[in-house]
Amino acid sequence: MIDLQFGLAPLFLLLIFLVVASIKILREYERGVIFLLGRFWKVKGPGLVIVIPGIQQMVKVDLRVVTMDVPSQDVISRDNVSVKVNAIVFFRVVDPQKAIIQVENFLVATSQLAQTTLRAVLGKHELDEMLAERERLNLDVQQILDAQTDSWGIKVANVEIKHIDLNESMVRAIARQAEAERERRAKVIHAEGEKQAAQSLLEAAQMLSREPAAMQLRYLQTLTQVAGDKSSTLVFPVPVDLLSKLMRPDGGHARD
Repeated sequence: MIDLQFGLAPLFLLLIFLVVASIKILREYERGVIFLLGRFWKVKGPGLVIVIPGIQQMVKVDLRVVTMDVPSQDVISRDNVSVKVNAIVFFRVVDPQKAIIQVENFLVATSQLAQTTLRAVLGKHELDEMLAERERLNLDVQQILDAQTDSWGIKVANVEIKHIDLNESMVRAIARQAEAERERRAKVIHAEGEKQAAQSLLEAAQMLSREPAAMQLRYLQTLTQVAGDKSSTLVFPVPVDLLSKLMRPDGGHARD
């Protein structure tokens, strides 16, 4: 009897070990892809999962959003300008079965695909478009990545271009271009102001020409402004037509 107990003890311990080894706990954001004798069986989780050692194997997959930094890429724009561009890709696994079975390493595959897609998309645009239309370029890269990674069970949520680095000569050229553009705008604004001022003066002259008394009142107003100036010498020009009217006692028209 004692020999039988000693003989069953190792079996009992082995059974306890197998039971403990077969119990797996998956977190809320984890899923387990189960293989039965090398063939895909099902996706389990989260919570308590039983995996029979030696017969079943489980591969854990994280369903949280992955933030991937795309290394700086050398891009030649459509107008033959060499720039360095880096970006960030946000994606997550939506189908654990495809992410494990269809691709060897979905993280590496997504990173390499993001690099090539970034170079291909930005190479179709000019430098001004890269600098001014980042949102549209982000959307283009995101849509292409999302379509190509769909068969891997991956959803690309967003792509953001971080930096577009230019060499020093190109930075100086852009600065000169911006300065010339500002000078052009300043000249256009100045010319537009001169045009508006000339138009206002023309309208004012036409209005004053209709009524001679208005011109005299304007003349007197100008004299008032000049008299307020602290000057030792005051030149007081008097129009001839004004003197002729003042010298006529009846205020009528001069006789021939």
